[in-house]
Amino acid sequence: MREIMAPTTTKRVAAERGRADHGWLQARFTFSFSGYFDPDHMGFKSLRVMNNDTIQQEGGFPTHPHSDMEIFTYIIEGQLEHRDSLGHGAVLVPGNLQYMSAGSGIEHSEFNPSKTEQTHLYQIWLHPNKPGGTPRYMEKHLAEIAKPNDLTLLYSGDGRDGSTEIRQDAEIFFGQTESGDTGADQTVTVPASEKMSHAWIQVISGNVSVLGESLSTADGLAVEDANEAFEITATADSKFLLFRLS
Repeated sequence: MREIMAPTTTKRVAAERGRADHGWLQARFTFSFSGYFDPDHMGFKSLRVMNNDTIQQEGGFPTHPHSDMEIFTYIIEGQLEHRDSLGHGAVLVPGNLQYMSAGSGIEHSEFNPSKTEQTHLYQIWLHPNKPGGTPRYMEKHLAEIAKPNDLTLLYSGDGRDGSTEIRQDAEIFFGQTESGDTGADQTVTVPASEKMSHAWIQVISGNVSVLGESLSTADGLAVEDANEAFEITATADSKFLLFRLS
């Protein structure tokens, strides 16, 4: 009989993340990035970057290159204007997700176009499962696809169930809970997966409980060896991202 290992968890408290303040940009780093280095926080499996950025009015990242990285941006507040060398241009608003597979090479810029409002977002990078390939760019609008009190599959390695195919053996879900008039806790179940037995939960807003750990806004949780299904229980209206990783 195969022995089933109990999952292990490691909490990344929001207040303990790295930080940078460039005036036009205030950033919090879950993992080592740019001038912030911590050998104990270099990423988790294929997940390499989890940056929580606030971009001031009319500030932004001028045109710069990337290659061999899967890049995702989730807009929490404000707007983000995107331009890239593939000819794409868009203004992203809260609830929008941007996916850019840098592949063999892409250049892009990201700016806050507003004169009055900040932009608050997550920038997330995953290592691809192989280098190169034609660059890709796609957007998702969560208002059109997200289901309350459930997990919505956004990205996967095989593009199943209407998700966008990415260059990594990983799955990215959006979770959203709404207690309504009852105020009762809401629970979503993360299904078992032997292929992707590790997970990262990043709380966008609210409060959730996972495998005995309590998480609040901007907290993260690494879960290793989660071969069996487990539950995420929200004790308040919450939004979070769930990464299933091999």
